[in-house]
Amino acid sequence: MKLNKYIDHTLLKAIATKSDIIQLCNEAKENDFFSVCVNSSYVALAKKELQSSSVKVCSVIGFPLGAMSTQAKVAETKQALLDGADEIDMVMNIGALKSKDFEFLSKDIEAVKNAMPNNTLKVILETCYLEESEIIKASILAIKAGADFIKTSTGFGTGGASIKDVELMKSVLGDSKVKIKASGGIRDTSTALAYINIGVERIGTSNGIAIVTGGNSKENNY
Repeated sequence: MKLNKYIDHTLLKAIATKSDIIQLCNEAKENDFFSVCVNSSYVALAKKELQSSSVKVCSVIGFPLGAMSTQAKVAETKQALLDGADEIDMVMNIGALKSKDFEFLSKDIEAVKNAMPNNTLKVILETCYLEESEIIKASILAIKAGADFIKTSTGFGTGGASIKDVELMKSVLGDSKVKIKASGGIRDTSTALAYINIGVERIGTSNGIAIVTGGNSKENNY
């Protein structure tokens, strides 16, 4: 197992500077992580910094609330792709799920996927705000709408990933090829391995270096 290849090395803080993003990219290259995950305004910079490496660029969309209009999410997605994004992590419309407006929620995800048919789409459920039945429903809707991954969290909600929530998400995968990304609160090797051992195929974290070196980050971050 190449633990580094599970890592989406992440920096999404509002105060992140250009130099912070450059440092993130350098760390990703040094550790051969799968990708860096950044806000869409930094995609072009990250792409430039990573052009001589195999590290991919992931952009968040509709982040962190998911409450933007579908048109705004599609426009942000298209620009991120033009700037060089390889993957998109979109936040689903949590309010639509809570309102049981499942048609709107499905169309919101479908519209983003239609704008990026050849790229990987991860749909963030933000499980900390959901009941068990809602996690199951959101997972099913995201899969049917074209998600390539279903993802637990933004890291900016009231909680991050949990084994229980991932097990719920995993229970609806069936024969689909959809994968699971766990994010939020994964800060050390043992925690990362616990998720990988139950089938998670990507880890979103700002503590990737600690994870791959066997360290433990004391920072309370993504």
